Amino acid sequence: MKTVSEAKSHGGVQGVYAHVSSACHCDMTFAVFVPPQAAHRPCPVVWYLSGLTCTHANVMEKGEYRRKAAELGLVVVCPDTSPRGESIPDEKDNWQFGSGAGFYVDATQPPFSTHYRMYSYIIKELPELVGKTFPVDLKRQGIFGHSMGGHGALTIALKNPGRFRSCSAFAPIVAPSSAGWSKPAFEKYLGDDQAAWRAYDACALVEDGHRFHDFLVDQGTADGFLEEGLRPWLFREACEKAGIALTLNMREGYDHSYFFISTFMEEHLAWHAERLNAGH
Repeated sequence: MKTVSEAKSHGGVQGVYAHVSSACHCDMTFAVFVPPQAAHRPCPVVWYLSGLTCTHANVMEKGEYRRKAAELGLVVVCPDTSPRGESIPDEKDNWQFGSGAGFYVDATQPPFSTHYRMYSYIIKELPELVGKTFPVDLKRQGIFGHSMGGHGALTIALKNPGRFRSCSAFAPIVAPSSAGWSKPAFEKYLGDDQAAWRAYDACALVEDGHRFHDFLVDQGTADGFLEEGLRPWLFREACEKAGIALTLNMREGYDHSYFFISTFMEEHLAWHAERLNAGH
């Protein structure tokens, strides 16, 4: 692992790091904020998954999470959203696919199946690296994200309820199998058989019996992607039928940007801290 940069912030350290990924077969970059409490004991960790077109840097520079994370004693890990590099298959004119748009799936279709393995990267490889390198308590993990990253957080939590104690999302894509801006990506990554898509669709996972104890979702009412791409009411309906507790906040006048995310970031971190610190 290579240290790209480190800077003191709110008594802790905000770092950016790079390593060669065995899952994605390329160099990957990620950010980690370590709070001051980590000097004395391992701290719970929250994974933040970013959305389409983003890298690790978007939330690091605009998310305004460090002050609250330092107060609560949370390590915050911000991975990249896809493999990157000249040799990585991509559609450079398509912001909804390829570079910056890995959708947190393990692709099964060539030529994407070699590199686009973001599910395995987030679930297995990166936690192992972070656990060996940073003062984290991997028995206390939470996950959240925005848009495509919200989709990733919901699906990963539903498939790994024993791994994560908390899950939340900002404006998640809750039913990517039927959303106009994600269906083409799923077809290219996962093939024509839509049954295979259900493993990466939050609504479908709930319908198929996957469970998680409770979710927090914030959604802006002025979000330009609300009607076509996000549709949080579908997830609410699925959770109600399954008996899953969901707090869905429709935030009047907020859009899809980091102005929205940063406004409610501290509420999400407090949500995670309450669940991650239970019994400690």
